[in-house]
Amino acid sequence: MGSTPEPGLLAVDLGLRSGLALYGRDGRLRNYRSQNFGSQSRLKRAVPSVLAGTGPLAFLVLEGGGPVADVWEKEALRRALPVLRVSAEDWRERLLYAREQRSGGQAKDAADGLARRVIDWSHASRPTSLRHDAAEAILLGLWGVLEVGWLPLVPAEVRAR
Repeated sequence: MGSTPEPGLLAVDLGLRSGLALYGRDGRLRNYRSQNFGSQSRLKRAVPSVLAGTGPLAFLVLEGGGPVADVWEKEALRRALPVLRVSAEDWRERLLYAREQRSGGQAKDAADGLARRVIDWSHASRPTSLRHDAAEAILLGLWGVLEVGWLPLVPAEVRAR
């Protein structure tokens, strides 16, 4: 008889095109992707199956707000799933150096490099191309696992330059 996987943490960089990153209880990235929902109505229909398809969850972490966030939060509430919401500025402040945040472009480039190091450290499958929203979701999830205490700090292999 197989064992039930431990509940994970799903991070979502919100938008009609969303980045999704799933983390395990060990603080490592399990998988990630970008998904284009196309419209608010398609998003509404898809969110329950996205959450169901990730396996058991302990936390949902969202970056962003507005009507798209409301859809995710409503479904999380229906499932009694705790939600953490954070702004990009807040997670970037915790994960990126000040010099990497001087401009939006600089922050995005730094985020891409850091997300790739998280992928390597986690032994997750390497991307052929890493979309910006998936990279942001990976870092949002890293912030989340730090926030809930699944990792005490950013691993040295991830932080190292």
